[in-house]
Amino acid sequence: MKPTPPPSPDTPPDELMRSRDKTLRPSGGYRHLKCFQITTIIYDATVYFCERFIPKHSRLVDQMVQAARSGRQNIAEGSRASATSSQTELRLVNVARASLDELLLDYEDYLRQHHFAQWKSDSPDA
Repeated sequence: MKPTPPPSPDTPPDELMRSRDKTLRPSGGYRHLKCFQITTIIYDATVYFCERFIPKHSRLVDQMVQAARSGRQNIAEGSRASATSSQTELRLVNVARASLDELLLDYEDYLRQHHFAQWKSDSPDA
């Protein structure tokens, strides 16, 4: 595939937009990504969990809900940014992963502090 030459200074703006659209990678479509769908469930479940089991004015509620939200939103933002920058996309996905790891630790802390067993993924209870 031959690289396209840069546009001349006389190129009309609408033609510049059309040529630019052809060179951008596809982006968006994050709603169809399994990771986005799963983080949406995690976010909704976290909000429900916090409303049900953690005192309303606890700082932990804000931390857990924000970590779940950050995981979801950074996947969406990374997907949208993928058209222009793989580096930005990767950075945002890493932020999402870190947020979800933080949320997992909060859930583990809750279980430990309330003397609940943490189930293994292959446990019949899980």
